[in-house]
Amino acid sequence: KPAKLAKFVERDELTFPLLSDPEKKVLTEWGAFGEKKMYGKVVNGVIRSTFLVDENGTIEVAQYNVRATGHVAKLRRDLSV
Repeated sequence: KPAKLAKFVERDELTFPLLSDPEKKVLTEWGAFGEKKMYGKVVNGVIRSTFLVDENGTIEVAQYNVRATGHVAKLRRDLSV
């Protein structure tokens, strides 16, 4: 949801755009929606993912099943931002 993403951007002082995809079109196309394990059960849902997309719209990096804790800090270190 855009409002939730806006809070995330503000909290972590992000300087790049994030995508909100309530219809799950991009999530599905990019493999970030589908079967996953949650509490020992297989369910359909959002697969927590990070994509780095260049100015031409090309996916440079795709990371799936990322952990929420520490992920932004790790990306910042890796990207020097």
